[in-house]
Amino acid sequence: MKLSSLKILVFLITSAVVCNSGCRSSGGSGGFEILSSDETPEAAKLVQEANAELKKIKVLYDENEDKRQELKNALESDNKEEVKKISDNVVQIINEGFDSGKAAVEKIQQAEDMKINDDYKEYLRLKEAALMKQMEAFEQYRQAARTLRDNYDPKNAQQRDKVKADFTTRSENYQKIMEKARDYSNQANELYKDALRRQQQQ
Repeated sequence: MKLSSLKILVFLITSAVVCNSGCRSSGGSGGFEILSSDETPEAAKLVQEANAELKKIKVLYDENEDKRQELKNALESDNKEEVKKISDNVVQIINEGFDSGKAAVEKIQQAEDMKINDDYKEYLRLKEAALMKQMEAFEQYRQAARTLRDNYDPKNAQQRDKVKADFTTRSENYQKIMEKARDYSNQANELYKDALRRQQQQ
């Protein structure tokens, strides 16, 4: 995926990264070094691979807010050409972002299926849930962009208002679903901190 061409996107993601730099240690398995399973190193490697995909999505998420505002401005000024141009760009970039999202989910699921302790398994489950919610949110935004791209016509008042209303509804849904994703990610982060504290007390 060429990051230079990715100018937008919604799926989350500073907190959604499965195990960021704050989770790492010289042992390679982060705060979960209490793990005793022989498959822990393999699981940690999969998590690192998932992180590589999630970092790409983070770039998209960080830049998405500006793009969303550009689209809102174009709608407010009834600029048909800008609306179609920006929304088409949004659709293409989200499509590319989904490839990274799906790859990250697959890596996390593979790690979950390995012989790892219950804390680590629950941590990965919560991170996977957060990622799935983010992808659900991005799908809302992609559908909104598709509708604008294919049906927006400022000269047709009825159709214009209908398309704008759909965009507003899906944008609101996007924000609500993203909040749920953040909740899952926050739960995972708290679990990590608890596991780390228990490890340090041993």
